[in-house]
Amino acid sequence: MALTSIERKRKPSAVMALFLVALMSIPAPASTLSKDSDEADHQKTASPIKHVILIIGENRTFDNIFATYVPRHGTVSNLLSKGIIHSDGSPGPNADLAAQFQLQTINPPTFFVDTKQLISPGKTAYAPFLPTPEAGNAPPLAVTRSQFLKDPVDAAPPFDAKTFSTSQLHTISPALEIEDLPLITTGFTGLKNCTTDPTLPPSACAEPDTRIGNFNKLPNTSFQITGAKVPYDSYTGDMVHRFFHMWEQSDCNIGDATTANPSGCKNDLLPFVGVARGDDSGSNSMGFYNMQGGDAPLFKRLADEYTISDNYHQPVMGGTAVQHIMLGTADALPWEQFGNFPAQPPAAQVANPNPKSTTNAAFIRDARWTECGDQTQPGIKPIVDYLKTVPWRPDLTPTNCAPNTFYMINNTRPGFLSNGQLNTAAINAGTAVPPSSLRTIGDALNEKNISWAFYGGGFNAAARLDNGSTDPVDVLIGTGGDWYCDICNPFQYAASIMGNPAQRISRTQQTSSAIWTVANCRQFPI
Repeated sequence: MALTSIERKRKPSAVMALFLVALMSIPAPASTLSKDSDEADHQKTASPIKHVILIIGENRTFDNIFATYVPRHGTVSNLLSKGIIHSDGSPGPNADLAAQFQLQTINPPTFFVDTKQLISPGKTAYAPFLPTPEAGNAPPLAVTRSQFLKDPVDAAPPFDAKTFSTSQLHTISPALEIEDLPLITTGFTGLKNCTTDPTLPPSACAEPDTRIGNFNKLPNTSFQITGAKVPYDSYTGDMVHRFFHMWEQSDCNIGDATTANPSGCKNDLLPFVGVARGDDSGSNSMGFYNMQGGDAPLFKRLADEYTISDNYHQPVMGGTAVQHIMLGTADALPWEQFGNFPAQPPAAQVANPNPKSTTNAAFIRDARWTECGDQTQPGIKPIVDYLKTVPWRPDLTPTNCAPNTFYMINNTRPGFLSNGQLNTAAINAGTAVPPSSLRTIGDALNEKNISWAFYGGGFNAAARLDNGSTDPVDVLIGTGGDWYCDICNPFQYAASIMGNPAQRISRTQQTSSAIWTVANCRQFPI
């Protein structure tokens, strides 16, 4: 079994798409395969399936990518089928189904998941237009070779094709085929550069994304991202994907449930919560790509040829780290006592999602941990109260959070560095997770003697950086988790994997190793 995580922030999943193509389209030479070698190299399985490869992309919802998809067979539930948009991306007859709202008052001034529990909140639809979509940290320019060498920590793709050679680009991204390297040189926004020193890497300004058609006159509904100034390979602004924020955005009351919407969640505060957070997301969450117009061609091909789900987004509210922990463990990650580290995270890292005032929905403390087993803690009771009303709970309990236990709810890095050493300073600060005893799917596979591996782009460079490398490429890839995504690797949190040198070396590998294995017809983990 192989698990691969490829994170592409704010840009359509070009790298993920390429990896899919690599896995799907490389033929195995007949001379390298025989019945005898197949029987010798593979365990006996109950079905003809002998290899399972999971390729994980993120930061895109179903409607964001498949908004206008029309299936070859059967039906699909998306923005087009609901009449929210037309196939050309313009507002449809049911555009109001996606209308977004704002609140004037949050009374009482506490965290909420249901605006009906507030007293006279002044909930009104945005009119006449949505908030503007924002740049949201999307790169304004390509970084030049000299800027990269001077400050690799702050450098990020795209890379300037005029100053980087093909071999230099391939060193940075060895998982890509040579002919595909131009993909990491395109997509910058062309918006204002807020780095004043021209010798340093460019950085985005907090400003409207003026590339979007009618950016300041968007009707209050979903809008198409791509257009004359935003080709499909463009970077676009980020948006909120954090635990308590997503609950507020959802605006849930079981009394609003219908057959088509059994949760009763209206999802009608998407821009409002992001704007209140001050994260330069604006109405970015309302954008979509248009398959009918040629966007996302690989995803369309996969949907046409295989099976897709139009009724699933993610296992838990929140961002990258909690989703991958769920994929790897089917559980939430608690703070555990380990060695001489603190028994619980520092108070400064414990979230308090209550609003700063009745007119300012920004959180008092937007942090990483919560004690969800204690309903007196900020933000917990409203969620539990809603969950009590949901009729499909398998065990009829609204929560199984352990008492006196803090759980990770927002992106927090593993306590293990990529070389297996402990990130002592970050654990003590509460910005990294102490080594975890939580059982992973890797542990389950090990118990059954089933081979497996996790492939993460840039893992080797991150390990070299943790071992003291000052090579600019290693610094670029290994710093901050923006290139090699350590929070995407659920096994990097696990003491049973990262705390065991043999397991660490054999189970966590570079993405290019997976492609090399397939391309050379070598035995892939079962």
